[in-house]
Amino acid sequence: MDELKDISPENVSADDERYMRMALREAEKAFDEGEIPIGCVVVKDGVVIGRGHNQVEMLKDATAHAEILAIGTASAKIENWRLEETTLYVTLEPCPMCAGAILNSRVSRVVYGSPDTRFGGCGTTVDVITGNALKREVKVTGGILADECLGLLKAFFQKMRLEKGDSGNKGVEPSAQL
Repeated sequence: MDELKDISPENVSADDERYMRMALREAEKAFDEGEIPIGCVVVKDGVVIGRGHNQVEMLKDATAHAEILAIGTASAKIENWRLEETTLYVTLEPCPMCAGAILNSRVSRVVYGSPDTRFGGCGTTVDVITGNALKREVKVTGGILADECLGLLKAFFQKMRLEKGDSGNKGVEPSAQL
């Protein structure tokens, strides 16, 4: 396993869980707004400098992912696009677009909750981060509060299916529906 990628939760710190809970609160905001519930916080020196949650539908912008919005607020807060020595906490593994933004903004570490088996850009589906062409070192830790993060996503999609009158059970195992 690459030394920069640690997907084993036994190395979880209390801070990782605390900041992931903050990201989960951002995800709950997205849920309440009818957006896919993904939340993100950016932390530097123990201080949250950026927050975001999915706002794709509200802003009618395909790039309005939680990570992109949190990176934008963090950059505005420190008045610098270079987010060196920061950690980005996000409830779902970043997609390739967000992984690219993480590299470009020079985030030092990514901590995500649930892996994304469809669009994960930090190694689950594709790996934009490790061995990147920009030669930037980004540490990745996955699986932090994964069950809670995945549970919120499942609840959202179940709610959407029920609102459409669709149980979602079309011969597919419930865990495979997300």
